[in-house]
Amino acid sequence: MSIAIEPLCALARAVIQTECDAIHALIARIDDRFVKACALLLDAQGRIIVMGMGKSGHIGRKIAATFASTGSPAFFIHPGEAKHGDFGMIRSNDILLVLSNSGETEEILCILPFIKRLNISLITLTGNPRSTLAKLATINIDVSVKEEACPLGLAPTSSTTAALVMGDALAISLLQKRGFTSDDFAMSHPGGMLGRRLLYRVSDLMRTGDSIPKVPYDALLKTALYEITKKTFGMTTIVDENDNFLGIFTDGDIRRALENQIDIHKAPVNQVMTKNPKTIRADVLAAEALHVMEQHKITALVVLDEKNRLIGIIRMHDILEIGIT
Repeated sequence: MSIAIEPLCALARAVIQTECDAIHALIARIDDRFVKACALLLDAQGRIIVMGMGKSGHIGRKIAATFASTGSPAFFIHPGEAKHGDFGMIRSNDILLVLSNSGETEEILCILPFIKRLNISLITLTGNPRSTLAKLATINIDVSVKEEACPLGLAPTSSTTAALVMGDALAISLLQKRGFTSDDFAMSHPGGMLGRRLLYRVSDLMRTGDSIPKVPYDALLKTALYEITKKTFGMTTIVDENDNFLGIFTDGDIRRALENQIDIHKAPVNQVMTKNPKTIRADVLAAEALHVMEQHKITALVVLDEKNRLIGIIRMHDILEIGIT
């Protein structure tokens, strides 16, 4: 099947432009009603219950998920299921966020009396500020659009995009006001790449105790070589009698020592060790340790405590193995 390229590209550009215009129109609607809606959501003692039918329901599910992952407990309830038992999931201290482009969605309007009976605050995102739902809301936020991006004016496109963007604006505003941090975000995403990058610290992955390659300051080179071979890190640390860190001896140092014809049976390791290598603290994110290793083209970092004492070693391999990249 032959397809004319330019007409199709022109249509796609028009769709994107129409939706961009719809989003841009929302900027002027960030006013005192938006602020009051944020205040209601922040003060809620229960959960944020999100509802919507059809395409609005799909958008509502995403908004609920965004709230939940950014510090505002929330979940989605299908209005049709609410009429058949799921309404029991709603409590009087919850707050309801309802999406309806028309503002006349029958499945939602029929449960409004029960919502009012529980005295639940109702925030609505509607495309018609004069609709029944908008008038009955505690606060209505206007997400109307000039036109849908669909050439037929039928398929929800610009309207669903506008509702989604306004939902994001609410969620991120709440995130900021709650003082939600990257650590909090990681706790909500323990299974994915984001969670691993934000949760794992050097202390979680570093090798400790007897697995650390370590020789005293006055050890001979041959002793250091034996420790490197035994512990398979490609290096050994050098410490004093109190485990204060003094330097490292690596595979590269071995080659340089041999090139300089140093007698490995008689020379002390402190004669050829690297005195100021890159080190890291145990509380640093593992992702940051990986960045340091990649930046300096090394495969391991010595971990020191606040008193400069050796407490561990973290390897690039161990970080990559758990999926942090």
